[in-house]
Amino acid sequence: MPKPRKIPQRMCVGCREMKNKRGLLRIVRTPEGEIELDVTGKKAGRGAYVCPNIDCFNQAIKRKSLHKALEKEIPQDILERLKEEISGIELNN
Repeated sequence: MPKPRKIPQRMCVGCREMKNKRGLLRIVRTPEGEIELDVTGKKAGRGAYVCPNIDCFNQAIKRKSLHKALEKEIPQDILERLKEEISGIELNN
């Protein structure tokens, strides 16, 4: 009988709950220092995971847990762009 595969778990930086990796969005700081949404989950760089809803994202910004996870201060214009992208993903679901 085959052994059941483990489902990778990650912690949301907003609500701090452990969830399936596939159910979360990855925000990545690339080696060049750019911060962007990683929809594939495979981009190179330091990543942070957040639930695909705007409340968790806002909570991560408020607590500065997103800044700490990416080890970089994030400019306001990039935060707004990420917020728009997450809102678009949230509406599609």
